[in-house]
Amino acid sequence: MAPWDLSAAFGDIVAWAIYLLIGFAFGFILESAGFADARLLAAQFYWRDLRVIKVMFTAILVAMVLIFWSSALGWLNYDDVWVNPTYIWPGIVGGLIMGVGFVFGGFCPGTSLVGIATLKVDAIWFVAGVAAGIVGFGETVSLYNEFWHSGFLGRFTLPDWLDLPTGWVVFGLVSLSLTILWVGDIVRRRIYGKAPDE
Repeated sequence: MAPWDLSAAFGDIVAWAIYLLIGFAFGFILESAGFADARLLAAQFYWRDLRVIKVMFTAILVAMVLIFWSSALGWLNYDDVWVNPTYIWPGIVGGLIMGVGFVFGGFCPGTSLVGIATLKVDAIWFVAGVAAGIVGFGETVSLYNEFWHSGFLGRFTLPDWLDLPTGWVVFGLVSLSLTILWVGDIVRRRIYGKAPDE
């Protein structure tokens, strides 16, 4: 039953090679799709071109359905899947900081690394800023350590929050996401006309 411990099954070197291959494949697909272009990424926030949102939402929804379907069929032990613990207040603040950085820089951390691999100057500066932020955070976190650990909820998921069966939550999220994307596309067409890929 999944998830599997690749290091235990194949040894550390093979496991690292698999992880590296997955990372390269992910980066190659991002670059091939044009998702390492800051202009395309920033266009999401101005509602001009929704390709990135559509692809990312599709990936998230497919992964969610496969995870919970596999769990329901007994192929995956969901309790063994790592879910980041929730710290509600620092999570909100961190999300706002990353969102503002995304809008201004036109990159998220993953796409900026892909941009560096293709020698995009703006991506290099973006990653330099990310590195400076990481160092700055590490050197100052002791000053606000209490806030950094505030709002701890542990492994807290939407079914826990809504107090609903997982299947209904998955169905609701898929339905809501598809509706939002459909309505969003209608709004975008009304404002900007056809997208470049239409």
